Amino acid sequence: MTEKRQGGDRAGFLAAGAILTGCLGFILYGVLGTESATQAEQQKKPTAAVTYQITGEGNVDVSYLAHSEQGKAAVEKDIKLPWKKTVQVPLGKPPTISIVLDGKGGQARCTLAIRGTHVQSATASGTHGRATCSGELPAPPSTNADESTN
Repeated sequence: MTEKRQGGDRAGFLAAGAILTGCLGFILYGVLGTESATQAEQQKKPTAAVTYQITGEGNVDVSYLAHSEQGKAAVEKDIKLPWKKTVQVPLGKPPTISIVLDGKGGQARCTLAIRGTHVQSATASGTHGRATCSGELPAPPSTNADESTN
C-alpha cells in the first residue's frame, strides 16, 4: 500500500506542476498580450506619409517626427548628405524636421512634403548652422459614437 501512495503523491505533484505551469502561461500571455494589443491599437491611428529630405554639403544631426515612435522625435547623428526619409506621422501631430550642421560647417537645405506635396523648406549654413521645417496635418477623424448616430 505504501507503493500506491508514493505513486499517488507523484501524480499529485505532476498535476499540481501542470496546473501551475498553465497558470504562469496565462499570466505571461496576459502581460504580453496586453502590450501587443496596446501596440496594435497605436498602429491603427490614422497617419499621413511625410517625406523629409536634406540636400547640401557637410554632415548634419537630424531630428524628425515619425509614427514608429508614436509621434515622438527620432534622432540620427552625423548624417552625410544627401539624406531622404519617408515616414508615417499620426494625424494631428505636426510633422517637423530639424537639422544642425557639424563643427566643419557647410550648407544644407531641409524640405518637408506631406502626401507628396511640398510644404516648406529652410536653409542652414556655417558652423553649427540650424534649420527647421514643419507642417500641419489634419486632426484624426472623430470616433465619437454620438456623432455617428445622427
